[in-house]
Amino acid sequence: MGKVYLVGAGPGDPELITLKGVRAIREADVILYDRLINQELLEYARPGADLIYCGKLPHYHTMKQETINKFLVKHAASGKTVTRLKGGDPFVFGRGGEEAQALVKHGLEFEVVPGITAGIAAPAYAGIPVTHREHAATFAFITGHRKEGEVEDVKWASLAKGIDTLAIYMGVKNLPYIQEKLLTHGKPSSTPVALVQWGTTGEQRTVTTTLATLVEDAYREEVKNPTLILIGEVVRLRDQLNWFEKWSEAKDAVGEY
Repeated sequence: MGKVYLVGAGPGDPELITLKGVRAIREADVILYDRLINQELLEYARPGADLIYCGKLPHYHTMKQETINKFLVKHAASGKTVTRLKGGDPFVFGRGGEEAQALVKHGLEFEVVPGITAGIAAPAYAGIPVTHREHAATFAFITGHRKEGEVEDVKWASLAKGIDTLAIYMGVKNLPYIQEKLLTHGKPSSTPVALVQWGTTGEQRTVTTTLATLVEDAYREEVKNPTLILIGEVVRLRDQLNWFEKWSEAKDAVGEY
């Protein structure tokens, strides 16, 4: 029997992957990789490794999750070392748990290699600490959409009043719904919001707004996925701590001369 490594590739900057993640790529016979991983990471693959693209787009899945599970089982059962390379962290909205369950069902060995998730990294690269002694003692990861056919069960009242910083993944499509639910359950309309698009990459840009004007500003600025939505008082620190985008702008300006 082979072995499967469920590897978090990080949020986009190729240098944010762990050393253990790089080793798993180098040793793999087969690599199944997602759309949002940085393609530079595939350069660590050994010659002859089988690279299989598993990327997904909204409403269009190149490979369904059930098919991915079957590939993992098939290759590991044939004695190969398999690396499942996933954006961010495999167990944070990455379906890594489902893949691990499929491997357990077939008695196959696996190892989870955690990665830096966008809910921490994108705000950090936007100059926003998700916790701060003066602003935020609680922090929550939230999915902006649910599995089709399931009843919505996000506890909006608790999120609106009980959590200081909200990091919402995959929520651009549902911004009007998110805004309405938070306002309805008592989140102040003046609460600052940051929309971090393509976080930690050279294409990163951040739109800051408030909960009251979130939808109209996102529409005006043409915010698209992948975008991390950060809601909370910590967003106010961006003006002071914005390091990455200022550095990138300065680097670009120097390069023009």
